Order: sequence, then C-alpha cells, then structure tokens
Amino acid sequence: MSGGLLVAGTTSDAGKSVITAGICRWLTRKGVSVAPFKAQNMSLNSFVTREGAEIGRAQAMQAQAARVEPSALMNPVLLKPGGDRSSQVVLMGKPVGEMSARGYHGGRQEQLLSTVVGCLEELRGSYDAVICEGAGSPAEINLRRTDIVNMGIARAARFPVLVVGDIDRGGVFASFFGTTALLSAEDQELVAGYLVNKFRGDVSLLEPGLDMLKDLTGRRTFGVLPFQHGLGIDEEDGLRVSLRGAVRESVVAPPVGDDVLRVAVCAVPLMSNFTDVDALAAEPGVVVRFVDRAEELVDADLVVVPGTRGTVRALRWLRERGLADAIARRAAEGRPVLGICGGFQVLGEHIEDDVESRAGAVDGLGLLPVRVRFAREKTLARPVGEALGEPVEGYEIHHGVAEVLGGEPFLDGCRVGEVWGTHWHGSLESDAFRRRFLTEVARAAGRRFVPAPDTSFGTLREEQLDLLGDLIEHHADTDALLRLIETGAPPGLPFIAPGAPARPAEGDG
Repeated sequence: MSGGLLVAGTTSDAGKSVITAGICRWLTRKGVSVAPFKAQNMSLNSFVTREGAEIGRAQAMQAQAARVEPSALMNPVLLKPGGDRSSQVVLMGKPVGEMSARGYHGGRQEQLLSTVVGCLEELRGSYDAVICEGAGSPAEINLRRTDIVNMGIARAARFPVLVVGDIDRGGVFASFFGTTALLSAEDQELVAGYLVNKFRGDVSLLEPGLDMLKDLTGRRTFGVLPFQHGLGIDEEDGLRVSLRGAVRESVVAPPVGDDVLRVAVCAVPLMSNFTDVDALAAEPGVVVRFVDRAEELVDADLVVVPGTRGTVRALRWLRERGLADAIARRAAEGRPVLGICGGFQVLGEHIEDDVESRAGAVDGLGLLPVRVRFAREKTLARPVGEALGEPVEGYEIHHGVAEVLGGEPFLDGCRVGEVWGTHWHGSLESDAFRRRFLTEVARAAGRRFVPAPDTSFGTLREEQLDLLGDLIEHHADTDALLRLIETGAPPGLPFIAPGAPARPAEGDG
C-alpha cells in the first residue's frame, strides 16, 4: 500500500484538521503506517520539531494522532500573518522573509510546487499512506492557477479528494454541489465524494438529501459525523470561540478544593500559540476565558498575556484599551500575571524592534527587568529545564532576544513578585510544574483552590485523538474509505457543469 487522500473542505473551518487527524488515528490503530501532510498552512499556531523546524501546530497534532514524530516534511510551507496584507514565509521550517499576498500568489507560490511535491513523495516512500489536508476551499477559482495545497497537490500526486462540509453552518448540499461544479473537468475527476461533519439529530432524515446529491453529482457520501462537544484539539486559523467565551467547548470539571480559579487571557492582536492555555483549561476547577476589556480582569485570579506575532502592536492595543494599566495595578497589588513569548516581551522595560514592526525603541510595561532586542534570525528550540522544583519541557519561536537584568530566574525569563515571564511555549503541559504553578497562583490570589493530583494533559490529548479515530471508525464507511486510499478515485466520475471558468488571457482584466 502506497496510497493517500486529500481532505478538502467546502469552507475554512469545515473540520479538515480534525478529520485528517481522525483518519490518521483510525489507520494507525489498524496497523497502517501513516503520515499527515499539509503543503501550505496559514496559521499563527505553530510548533517546533525535534530538528528545530517550525511547522503548523495542527500538523504536529496530526502527527501525534498517527503516532509519528512531526517533521518539516509534513508542512513544508507555513505562512504566519503579520497584518492584513503580509505574512512571514516559513519554508522547510525556517523563515525566508516577509511577503505580501499579491507577491506570494503572483509567482512565489508556483515556484514552491516542486518543493511540496518532493516532500510528499519523500513521505510516500516512508509510509503506507499519506493523509493530506487542504486549505480553505478547493473552489477558490481566483487562486486555482497558483494552488499548491488543494487540487494542485491532488493533481500532482493523483490523490483522490474527500470534500468535508460543516452541516452546522447550513447549506451543506449546495456547498458540496457548488464546490464540485466550480472545478475543472480534470480536477473533478479526483473528487471522489463527500463527508458531512457536525450533524445533529436523526441521520435517517438526512439520507434522502444524500441520495439526491449522489444522483446530481454521481458521487457518494462516505460518512456523517455527529457533532461532538469538547474536542479541545489544536486550532489552526483562529479562535473557535468568541471573545469573552470559554476556551474551546471545554467542560469545566468541579474543583478539588473549595474554590475555582479564574484565568483571563488577553486576546491581543495577532495572537499566536493560544493553545498554551489549553492545559490550564484541562484542570478541574480552572475556568479560562479570552478577554478584551479592562473590567474583565478585575475578578481574574491569573491574567495571561499570550504570544503574538506583533509584540509592539499588542503593546499599543493593551494601552489603548486600558488593559495595560489594569495589568500594572494587578502587579502592584501582588496579583498573578503570566507573560508568554510576546507577552513576556510586553511585560519588560524596553523593546528595540527593527525587524517585526520596525518601530525602533519602544517602552514596555516595565513590570519585569527585561530588555528585548529583535534579531533577524528566529530562535527555534525545544528547551528542557526545571522551574518551581519540577521538570519542564517547552518550545521557543521568537525573534525577540531578552536580556534579563534581575528578578528570580524562571525558565529562560524571570519572576518579580507575582509577575512571571518566559519565552517557553507549552511549559504548562508539564503536569507537575503546572500543578505547582497553579498552587502558587491560588496562594497569591487568596483562593482555596487545589490542583487535581492526577490530571495528565498528555493522557487527555490521547483520549481526544482516540475520540477522533472513533468518529471515523463508527460513522464513516471505513471499508470504502480504505479502498479510496489504496486505489484512488473511481474512474468515470461525471463532470458537473459549468466547471471552472476559463482563465482570462494574459493581459486581460
């Protein structure tokens, strides 16, 4: 077996990432060696592999679902937005510069096709199957000429395409039909069928529509996955919940002690790696919320200033909204504040940035004795250390180089009173350290909160990945799905008019 599959979606956030992970976990449990792949990813949630390459956090999660070590081959192109019109381009795990959307789609993207195809072929040579994740929708006809992540990679690899639709949004039948009908005849040959995601209710009521869809398109539906609460799986493109909403759809378990612990996460612009707080949300009795108003910090026991792709922009945003003053008051009162990566830099005394924002010298909040200088070379590392007497692992992704001038050492940063700062992402996933840290927070906040003695974030993550595998195993036609992966799209699939519009001639409008 040396097959594969492209999981495409009718829209962004249709569920491609979790379904790709679910298929990987299902195949792995069947004894199939499988790797995930996403040719091009746009995300501010990223991860560092053991060889020091930066890839999308979703692909790292999918690798865990497949029980393999993540590598740059699984996400050769990562775009990290730095504003509305430009992104940092990370190629094979290393940043290669900033580029506008027009510049990227105007030529650079096509040049990368050979790179991503080479990575895919290398994975195909090492694994029984490769499950690819698309991006956005394959029917973005304005971008088809330069596409390297949807039908572009499917055509290059001759992979069958499974189109996922989120029925919770409504209009799923029109989305399936329209997505197919806007593709060229050559692309349509690879669209094997559909998968309905997030269905609520009696599947028998949906079946007549699925039959009609097959009559209209000649393509079957490979499964109807039910709506599942509380997955808590790493996000890719943005927050699943609105501001002032609880993290993901997590259910807050009752506290072990007498009190809950309230955590407020400042929803700074260009927020990155907000998955750092997932481990807090997994603790019984810890309530985590994203906030954007100063008054929402008043009853918080811990305020987290998270990572950001725009440190100076985040600093300005905190000041404009009164959050900076509220955080400073907390520090003066001895109430806990934690800054992670960009948030750590914000809490320092001074920032010299001629790289990210090109703002030059900027004063920080002055809560930690730290001076930050932005370097052109990005730090990508997987540090291991100790804090609060417990072992800690993490990963670093930052241009800012911190000079710590005082305070009590804390990971690579420092602590002054109840203000803590570090560049380490993922440190709160270390269970013993997280419990000690929350004990310190509860003491400073005057809360009778007691961390659960047996919460294992790694175990919870494995349970979530198994749940994704169960969704595929129990609600998809797995025999048909396996045949699709092994043999490709069935021959003779009908063309659905009108197909992709003809591209204008060079120089036309």
